[in-house]
Amino acid sequence: MSTWLEAGLWGLLGGGALVVGALVAWFVEVPSSVIASVMAFGSGVLISAVAFDLMAEAADSGGLLSAAVGFLAGAAAYLAGNAALARRGARHRKRSGDQQPSEGEQSGSGAAIAVGALLDGIPESVVLGVGLLTGGGVSLSVLAAVVISNVPEGLSSAAGMKKNGRSATYVFGVWTTIAVLSAVAALVGYTTLGSAPPEVIAVITAVAAGAILTMVADTMIPEAFEETHVWTGLITTVGFLLAFAIDRAG
Repeated sequence: MSTWLEAGLWGLLGGGALVVGALVAWFVEVPSSVIASVMAFGSGVLISAVAFDLMAEAADSGGLLSAAVGFLAGAAAYLAGNAALARRGARHRKRSGDQQPSEGEQSGSGAAIAVGALLDGIPESVVLGVGLLTGGGVSLSVLAAVVISNVPEGLSSAAGMKKNGRSATYVFGVWTTIAVLSAVAALVGYTTLGSAPPEVIAVITAVAAGAILTMVADTMIPEAFEETHVWTGLITTVGFLLAFAIDRAG
């Protein structure tokens, strides 16, 4: 199989986990406490991947300064995009309750939520494609982090969409589109950076890492804490430990 096609398929797998989560939320009445617990677990998984895989790789190949600059740039870029979308109704796009506004309450919020979901997913997918540039296979720990975290993301967000009157066409249209675009992002990440020097790849990886960590802190952990409260830290730690174990085993 061509490596560029492999990159796209890994991206599709990661994005497809969002669709799986949305399917569960649409057809099964999942208690909010369970959604929050899984969200906390997924947060720990992503934090571990950012620390022990993405940032470690970026610093090793591009140097600490380049990794730090890229990391902060990714965080700032995500913050700016998220703030703009929040003003248009996408602030609570990952919430499973009734926090999301309906289209009647805030016109254009449906499109903003969809774009916000894309903003959340693209950095993860780019990392999957870029990870293949070293000549090895996809990083098992990063892939596991993306899949494990995307299921609760899709589940929580789709549950909130359903409660606020979004149609099945809208919900599954959003997540299917994100899955396809995740595949495209992974493919583009691989093909456009194929001849880039290691320092550039390191910066791109760090940018994605900064965006992912900011997303976790701003959208996933608040949803988890709202229901799990004092258990949030412990559940997040368990997710972190699992991803760390996968990384060490690989």
